[in-house]
Amino acid sequence: MLPLLPRFRFALLAAACALSLAGCAGSVQPEIKRLPERVELSGRFYRGDAYQGGPQTLASVLSQQGVVITPGLLEKPLHLPGAEAQLQQNMQQLAREYGMVVYPLDSNLPALLTQVAAGYPVWLRYSDGSAFWKTPRYALLAGYNRQKQTVLLRSGLEKRVLMNFKSFESAFLDAGGWAVLVQAPDQIPAKVDRQRWLNAASELNRAGQERAANRAVQALNSQP
Repeated sequence: MLPLLPRFRFALLAAACALSLAGCAGSVQPEIKRLPERVELSGRFYRGDAYQGGPQTLASVLSQQGVVITPGLLEKPLHLPGAEAQLQQNMQQLAREYGMVVYPLDSNLPALLTQVAAGYPVWLRYSDGSAFWKTPRYALLAGYNRQKQTVLLRSGLEKRVLMNFKSFESAFLDAGGWAVLVQAPDQIPAKVDRQRWLNAASELNRAGQERAANRAVQALNSQP
């Protein structure tokens, strides 16, 4: 039987642990608590590490919009190898040339998970690795589990990369907090920001996709 003082300290430690776990369980933002408990989206995913996974993830989002494409077919129009420094900009421009609206998202977890809950995979960039060695990588945010506080990424060679909310947010912001949807012109995001969608439609128009841009504006105007 434990002496009284050690037992008292043990009880305090156990209580502190319980409070800590309860705090972690209750740390989910209110916006996330209103979402479905668990979501995992399906869709084509191309595995690969070339160019930080950029062509692979772009091919995946285009395929999910019905475009017949492979990562290898994207390297030439992305000017790879050689234009790695402009990869992010060039990938967005190429998505517009395929008639897609590139809609930027706010750099916070509720904004990202809201779109996943609506059925839209989020294309993003995050830092992969340890504190001593990190590399930026493109990925698709394709699911989450609110109870376990984990997200599901399709990244590199892995179709199911699980990360807890805190680690993911840190890795996402460390890589610049870049996240977008690649949408068909009539595919309005959840809780759409009207001006942001119109700006994205203007970018689509400047890419030479006038009809697609007009469809995007009409789709927005038909919203209740």
